[in-house]
Amino acid sequence: MPPSELHQRKRAKNLTVAGILLALIVLFFIITIIKLGGASAPAGM
Repeated sequence: MPPSELHQRKRAKNLTVAGILLALIVLFFIITIIKLGGASAPAGM
């Protein structure tokens, strides 16, 4: 396996993990807002 292919696979894996972490952070943030005061959040959410 050429080093460039290995590097691309590692980069794709890192981006996937970063995306999952970002999604979890956003999810916890939304849950916190809903628990603290859902009245201040827009009705569409």
